[in-house]
Amino acid sequence: MYTISNRLKTFSIILIVLGVLGVAYGFMTSHKSLEEVKIMLADDGHGGGHDVPTEAHVVAGVENHADNTHDIGAHDATADVDQGVHDDEHAAHVQERLAKRPWSAMYVAAFFFMMISLGVLAFYAINVAAQSGWSPLLNRVMEGISAYLLPGAIIVVAIAVGSHYIGHHNEIFIWMNPEVVADDKLIQNKSSYLNIPWFLIRAAIFIAGWVGYRHFARKFSIAQDTAEPGDKSNFKKSFRIAAGFLVFFIYTESIMSWDWVMSVDPHWFSTLFGWYVLSGMLVSGVTVIAMVAIFLKSLGHLPLVNDSHIHDLAKYMFGFSVLWTYLWFSQFMLIWYANIPEEVTYFVTRIEDYNLPFFGMLVLNFLFPLLILMNSDYKRIPWFVMMCGVLILVGHYVDIFVMIMPATVGDQWFIGIPEIGSILLFGGLFLLVVFSSLAKAPLTVKNNPFLKESEHFHY
Repeated sequence: MYTISNRLKTFSIILIVLGVLGVAYGFMTSHKSLEEVKIMLADDGHGGGHDVPTEAHVVAGVENHADNTHDIGAHDATADVDQGVHDDEHAAHVQERLAKRPWSAMYVAAFFFMMISLGVLAFYAINVAAQSGWSPLLNRVMEGISAYLLPGAIIVVAIAVGSHYIGHHNEIFIWMNPEVVADDKLIQNKSSYLNIPWFLIRAAIFIAGWVGYRHFARKFSIAQDTAEPGDKSNFKKSFRIAAGFLVFFIYTESIMSWDWVMSVDPHWFSTLFGWYVLSGMLVSGVTVIAMVAIFLKSLGHLPLVNDSHIHDLAKYMFGFSVLWTYLWFSQFMLIWYANIPEEVTYFVTRIEDYNLPFFGMLVLNFLFPLLILMNSDYKRIPWFVMMCGVLILVGHYVDIFVMIMPATVGDQWFIGIPEIGSILLFGGLFLLVVFSSLAKAPLTVKNNPFLKESEHFHY
């Protein structure tokens, strides 16, 4: 049985502590006064280019202008006052976005790690329902990674709702702000669906279904280890609930993607969005399965896992990366070509304000996996798969970042201490939960009908 080492526990705790400090720093530095924001905008060249008239300017104007220019001077003074009001409104808007940054940074990281766990659970269910012969040796790895789903999903919902109730105008989802809803007819028309009570009810249904399946799948898997030879009852139960879960999952995953991601832009929607999020979820999940398996094997665990298993996982990494690219391009091309203002605004804001991360994630999520994993021999080299896995995970973090940040912080984005701190916090928690779960049962299943096939998996 694998035992989580004190060194790994210490490393995870250090990440969590550093993450907490980074997040705390983000909150402490995000609340700026209006005057501080005005100075910041002026330094950045976004102050509007107009100075507020002082008393000295007015007196000088009276002394140096004839009476017949009085009306023009009054008009200019009024224009300057109007510009000052506009600058104040703009500064207040920027102030609000800066306050949302630490909440958004936490939400992006929390959703990213939750998404990995959910993607692994779905991939696990697919293999059980398909009765695949190559994967049983990796079942415990998948069960361990999916252990993070319960705390991860609860954290995502807590951050989403907490951003509304803690502070003022910090909402990640603007439809939670009654002042915004009161002035927005489109959101009002969706308020029967987009409201906090129904958001929480749907979230409870999602989480209960996902975690319920994970609990019973794990239970039957461990029970099969101690079953009498030839007793396949627990394996059959696993098969049945996996098939049922996949039906439940395909619906709830789509609705979850609308609720937890797409509704940050309540004026925009895409019928492909659920599939798009699913593709990123699967490729991230399979990548983490491969990385954890390689790590455990390097420590002398999982001795029966061979390079053919790693090769298969790398093939899925490659295939799901291509699927993600296909769905990204399909969504982007159809909306861009139609050029309907209500739809294309989603991509316009991201291309204008997030040019580097928006196109950079295409390189990380498609070009690198395509070039690196195209060669079949490279898929069998553990360090090569690990390197590619790191690039893929960075790319899909940036993908979630680009989905969320434009709607919350607008052009006031930056990958700095709050973002890195959030990654460390939830990354450390993810490692601690996953490896603690892996230590609770033998890493190699027993009495699985396809175990021998998995042990002799070579091609």
